[in-house]
Amino acid sequence: MNDRFKEPVRQIIDLLVAKKYAELASLTHGVRLPVEEIGSAVADYGRELVSVPEDAFGLMDVVEVKNALPRRWAVTMPLWTQEEGRSDLSVELTLIESGTSFIVELDDIHVL
Repeated sequence: MNDRFKEPVRQIIDLLVAKKYAELASLTHGVRLPVEEIGSAVADYGRELVSVPEDAFGLMDVVEVKNALPRRWAVTMPLWTQEEGRSDLSVELTLIESGTSFIVELDDIHVL
């Protein structure tokens, strides 16, 4: 896993855990998931999201999108819940290179 992807993914997960869906939609520009769909995806799962443990980032799947300019990566990260620990729920993101940081698009929140 490339550590450069860890911080933007952690930021997205922290917003999900804090139920700051409007802030999350704003950060990701609501490109694929508007605020209502973000909240619904979490509520429909029916469990309480919690922060992922530090070693969980080793489970993050990162795939570079070929021939994309600017460079971008598809990222899938499992989520954790209070009831289950590692859950079947995952977050899918696109990270787009922007200087020394990333533009983040929230592609989906779904059960694996």
